Amino acid sequence: MSKPTLLVLAAGMGSRYGGLKQLDQFGPNGETIIDYSLYDAINAGFGKVVFIIRDFFKEDFKKVFDQKLQGRIEVEYVCQDLLDIPGDYPVDPAREKPWGTGHAVWVARNAINEPFGVINADDYYGVSSYNVLHDFLVSQEEENNYSVVGYRLKNTLSDHGTVNRGVCTADENGDLVEVVECLKIKRNGDGRIDYESEGVDKKQNLEDSTLVSMNMWGFKPSYFPYSTDMFSEFLSERSSELKSEFLIPDIIDDMIKNDVRKIRVLDTDAEWFGVTYQEDKPIVIEKIKDLLDRGIYPTKLWV
Repeated sequence: MSKPTLLVLAAGMGSRYGGLKQLDQFGPNGETIIDYSLYDAINAGFGKVVFIIRDFFKEDFKKVFDQKLQGRIEVEYVCQDLLDIPGDYPVDPAREKPWGTGHAVWVARNAINEPFGVINADDYYGVSSYNVLHDFLVSQEEENNYSVVGYRLKNTLSDHGTVNRGVCTADENGDLVEVVECLKIKRNGDGRIDYESEGVDKKQNLEDSTLVSMNMWGFKPSYFPYSTDMFSEFLSERSSELKSEFLIPDIIDDMIKNDVRKIRVLDTDAEWFGVTYQEDKPIVIEKIKDLLDRGIYPTKLWV
């Protein structure tokens, strides 16, 4: 079996961040968050990386990653274009953004012929997450069995405010039954984790060990024809809307409800962190410094 591919969703415009956070520097030698993700993926056994980007910053991406990754992993760049869609559907001429994360994965259909993982460019997922995802992709022969890496909720909380998380519920076989979006999650003064539930006045509680999705997925090539059909249906209904989005969780939800794919929940104790706003940058820099101090990564990543 060929080595799996890592698909990095990096086409975001960074409007809330104020720039291309995918290329911003967080490590001591100018490393991006993606650098650490790729370092972990290569060590886990991934053989190719496909970057989903926008055409106007493609050359900037190539300047950052081509030389450092040469000889280490195969690299391919795919541009997410608004008009790259499966069919002739009316598109609002005022629309500027592509169609969301489901579209971002779909545009890689001609670049991937092997099992593949999906991550966000601006999220740090931790060493062990790449190991469990790689092992699933190379050991699971059934073409219609996919996976989601489930993080312990306690490892995804913020000290600086509330977070929203997709809480995963699995059956007795460890397969995903549903993902429920829980809002405004935060550890309260007595150590419990609270969240708000729509239509319920009293705050609800979650356990530290609750598994949540941070959009780290494992798919097989069979994902592409299925998502093509779903994307076509989506466009036939909503292509003329200015801000409609075709999202990965919507595809997963459809697969589960129609019992056409199994999504294994892969448990990891890795710590997750990400960057959304400029205010997050010093926090992420400090977290990476701590990883270096603990010897998780060398100071010079690409020697």
